[in-house]
Parts: sequence; structure tokens; C-alpha cells
Amino acid sequence: MEENMIEILKSILYGIVEGITEWLPVSSTGHMILLEEIMPMNVSSSFWSMFLVVIQLGAILAVVLLYCNKIFPFRKNNKGKYVPVKSIWILWSKILVATIPAAVIGLLLDDWIDAHLYNGFVVAIMLILVGVAFIYVENRNKNMRPSVDTLAALSYKDALIIGLFQVVAAVLPGTSRSGSTIIGGLMIGVSRAVAAEFTFFLAIPVMFGASLLKLVKFGFSFSLLEFFILAFGMIVAFVVSIFVIRFLMSYIKKHDFKVFGWYRIALGIIVLVFFMVRAIF
Repeated sequence: MEENMIEILKSILYGIVEGITEWLPVSSTGHMILLEEIMPMNVSSSFWSMFLVVIQLGAILAVVLLYCNKIFPFRKNNKGKYVPVKSIWILWSKILVATIPAAVIGLLLDDWIDAHLYNGFVVAIMLILVGVAFIYVENRNKNMRPSVDTLAALSYKDALIIGLFQVVAAVLPGTSRSGSTIIGGLMIGVSRAVAAEFTFFLAIPVMFGASLLKLVKFGFSFSLLEFFILAFGMIVAFVVSIFVIRFLMSYIKKHDFKVFGWYRIALGIIVLVFFMVRAIF
């Protein structure tokens, strides 16, 4: 009983880390892998592989709650009937376009990526490289005025380019899905706020699809302990995400993303040193 409670407490900690890092461009999967290196959960490898992805669904539901008015494609009219909202349907069509590249790669390479790239070394390298990219792009854009400052102004071409940047995160853990898509947006002239919001919305179909894929592979056959581990992790990630999303959208009104770039570089160096020392001793 005590051992089971320890595993549930671990899942709560994982939920906190997921809720914070899913939306800040610092790589949620990277942090989860690193946390697992320090404090592994006493679960099967198949459950861990599924948990690592499905816990993100809790964080995604926070977006659905906070942005319901911007993403729900129906409105109630004066007669009390729900009617479609054209602008939101157009937004969802752009989200679909941006989703296609990562969806294709995920379906084709999911097992190979798990087997070969989900490790601390890849995470550390990508933490550093994307951190450098953030600093470079923000310095380059310092005196530039964004050409896209509303979601409606985002073109299908812009959406596809952002979706292609998401492929990097789908393949290389430590890249950060939000980080790579935000960088993609900034590079083509999208404002920070629009890049962040589009990244939030893009996560909805991507993570629902990825979670369903992992659940199907796992088989939906949970023990009671596994069910509680997953449930607590998702609920905590959901609650923490609500506060973090609000913080991030407030923060970027007055600040750029360079602080996250420096954080990623520092963390990546620490991780590299950690694994080199462990390999020696």
C-alpha cells in the first residue's frame, strides 16, 4: 500500500512538471525524460511510454477550457439554435493543415523514435540548439514589426510552415513542440501572442491523436494502480496548465522569449555533464 502511494505521489510531481513545461517553450517531454532518470516510476516500460504522452492530454484540456470561445465552431443565435461560425471553421482548417506533417511522421516513425531517440543525450543537445535558436530569432526580430498580428491574418502557407517546424519536435525529444512552432511563427513574421495561441490550438488535435495512438497500442488494459497514476498525473497537469497558460500570455505582452532560450542552454549543459559523469563513474 505504501509503495502504491509513493507511485501516485510521483505521478503528481510528473503532472506538475508536465503542466509547467508543456506550455513554456522548454520541452515537456525532455523534462519528463530527465525526471524519469532521477526518479523513475515503478511501472512497465509499455505503461511508461504511454504515460509520457497521455499525461499531456490533461494539459491540452486546459486549452479547451480557457479558449472555448475562440475554438468552439458554433454559436447560439437569438432563436437558441447553434449555428456555425465561419471564422472559427477557417481557423480549424488552418490547424488541420499544420497538423498533417507531424501526424504523418508520428504514424510512420512512432516506435522507431521511442526506441532510438528518447534518451538524455538527445534531449540535452536539442535543449541547447533550440535555446540558441530562440536567442538568435529574437535578436533578429528585435526591431521588426510582425506582419501577422491576428489569428485571422495567419495564412494557410503560414500554418503549413509552422506545422513543418512541429515535425522537428515530433522526431527529436527535447526540442519542445511549443518551442519549435513558436520559433517557426516568429521566423515568418508572426507576433509572439499569435504564435503562442496557434501553438496552443495546434496541440489539441496533435495530442488527442498521439494519446489515442498510445492508448490503442497499450490496449486500454490498466491495473487499478496504473489507472490512478495516469488519472492523478492528468488532473494535476490540467490544473497547473491553467495557471501557466495565463502566466505565459501575460508575460509575452511585455517580454520576449530569450529567457527561455538561456534556460534551455543552461539546462542542456547541466544534463550533458550529468550523463558524462554518470558514464565515467
